[in-house]
Amino acid sequence: MTFEYSGVEEAIQRRGLRMVVLGNVPSPWGEAAKGIFHIKRIEWTAVRLVYDSEPLKAWAGQCSGPIAVYDDEVPRSGWAEILMLAEHLSPDPVLLPVRSEERARVIGLGDKFCGEKGLAWMRRLQMVHIGMQKGSGFPPRVAAYLGKKYGYDPTAAEGYGASVRQLLGTIASELRAQRAAGKHYYLGDTLTAADVYSAACMGVFKPLPEEFCRMDSSTRAAFEWLDDETRAALDPILLEHRDMMYERHLELPLSL
Repeated sequence: MTFEYSGVEEAIQRRGLRMVVLGNVPSPWGEAAKGIFHIKRIEWTAVRLVYDSEPLKAWAGQCSGPIAVYDDEVPRSGWAEILMLAEHLSPDPVLLPVRSEERARVIGLGDKFCGEKGLAWMRRLQMVHIGMQKGSGFPPRVAAYLGKKYGYDPTAAEGYGASVRQLLGTIASELRAQRAAGKHYYLGDTLTAADVYSAACMGVFKPLPEEFCRMDSSTRAAFEWLDDETRAALDPILLEHRDMMYERHLELPLSL
């Protein structure tokens, strides 16, 4: 389901669902939100993040993305908040199960992917560290900005890669267990938000080809950077699942 981009001032005056997104960057959080809206066929307007726009900052409450704003409601920036909003706006298809055990499992997986100290968060800090220290990962200026914003600590930096690898292993084991039972999703035969988060997060380990994901070359190089240990921890089943999700449920090419 396609969506349109709008300028800041126009978006502020609109009703309905609008979301601030990073331009030219396949952010795991932003692409996951887009994917959820696409599956649920929710119409929305995209607003590219403009870092020096005071009207945008006043309206959205912060200078970041994604930030979803529905009508005059309070802006929502957390992955779980945006998921809950999507479930409210379009209950069918369900991406957050009603049954408590399944619901808790999806929320738990969502946190492993998109929460603070989750996979995408720790991978970002890993790329910040490499950018600050070794000239790979994020360019130094970008690394410095992201590091300050998201709590980069050089004294703890050696643990970032270890956390990434541990999370990759834990998450891959979930899929391996399902595959052994002949299933393709994190909850067996049931598509949930966990599958969307997984697919979106793989972009910061192996971005989609340029024909499907046009992005700045320096950002692509940062996302493609892997040390030998992280490369070994990136179980192929995670990329196979990502490709299945884009083939069956998500939209290509990405609109950045």
